[in-house]
Amino acid sequence: MVRHFISGGVLAAAAVGMLQSPALAGGLERGGYNIDLLFDTSRFTAEATSTFVMPDRKLKNVTDTDPTPFNPVGTPPTGGGGNLNGLPGSANGSENYWSPRIGVKAGIGDAADCMFDYSEPWGAHKNPGANWAGANEDIETKVESRNYALTCSYRFDVGPGQLRLIGGGFYQEVYGFQERLVQGAPYTAPGTTGVGRLDLEGDGWGWRAGLAYEIPEYAFRASLVYNSEVKLKDITGTLDLSQVIGAAPFDVYGSQAMPDVLELKVQSGIAPDWLAFGSVKWTDWSQLQKVPFFCSPTAFALCAAPGAITTLDLGYRDGWTVMGGIGHKFNEQWSGAVSLTWDRGTSQGFGSQTDTWALGVLGSYSPTKNVEFRLAGVLGLMTGGSSRTVTLDGVTYGQRANYDFDDDIVAAISTSVKFRF
Repeated sequence: MVRHFISGGVLAAAAVGMLQSPALAGGLERGGYNIDLLFDTSRFTAEATSTFVMPDRKLKNVTDTDPTPFNPVGTPPTGGGGNLNGLPGSANGSENYWSPRIGVKAGIGDAADCMFDYSEPWGAHKNPGANWAGANEDIETKVESRNYALTCSYRFDVGPGQLRLIGGGFYQEVYGFQERLVQGAPYTAPGTTGVGRLDLEGDGWGWRAGLAYEIPEYAFRASLVYNSEVKLKDITGTLDLSQVIGAAPFDVYGSQAMPDVLELKVQSGIAPDWLAFGSVKWTDWSQLQKVPFFCSPTAFALCAAPGAITTLDLGYRDGWTVMGGIGHKFNEQWSGAVSLTWDRGTSQGFGSQTDTWALGVLGSYSPTKNVEFRLAGVLGLMTGGSSRTVTLDGVTYGQRANYDFDDDIVAAISTSVKFRF
């Protein structure tokens, strides 16, 4: 009976875990990394999942803290965009988004498995617009990613169960843009908006390694998997100030690494048709601080000044996500699970990524042994706080705008289908 539960309840638990990551985690995380498909007991398995996340973060009491005009070659240089405190002091601090995942797993012989999957692990989208007092900090920011991974494992008998060695690699693309008000009224030149735009893209390779121990008789599995950082050594793009000073867009470059991730997952049968599961995940978001971008001194007069021409200000700390739950198999067709997740916010007094708590619920339906449909939902609480001008390791963040935010709601829904052959 416990063995039968592995094909239903355990997968239900995995689906809830999959849903928690895009709904909750801080930094730039959306879908994150997930290799649960590798453990499917079928010879061949294909799975497609789509998650829609609806964070409802609202900013209030917004104050423009740098009302200086744009003059990067002045003494001292200024870049506040003008005084925006006459604009509305509230804005929308989040946007809804989709997080897809597609995977195919194949068993090779009696002991090896390999999985190929496509996912979008990182992303962000804020679109408060130009009509708020913090427009000199952000009008719209959007980050997207694509990840192509191959992961394999080999298992062998150890004691009452099997030890599984896991390894693989992945290729990752990260791209996006940011718009903000560089020069506001009354300093805006006739016929211009004063809005600057930064477009960026980069790619790199990563690897993963891990261990898992499984005792099928008790529906027990413990896994520890490390995903390396991805060094985006040659981030390239353009900075467009044509609506500020009339100059044509010019090339910029920089470098940054996307974070490494370490995750421990444990699950075990606790009674016939009942399963307990949990996970702890650490993500090295603290390596994303103030990301500088430079341009060639011959590209534009402003680039002759030393240092970066612009930066992406993040100021993150490491992320921690803890999740636990219970799964139950009702019959041969239906199973379900509930989970509770806590995610430690990555903001450090600058930004709006505070702690989040969420409840997840999932239902799984298998009309035949070869097909499984899943529907899951999450409802969470993003705790309130404020964003202020702070100094982290001697570097200043949040010098353009301050704001507050209350406790807000995040909701998500996920659908998936799995075919086994």
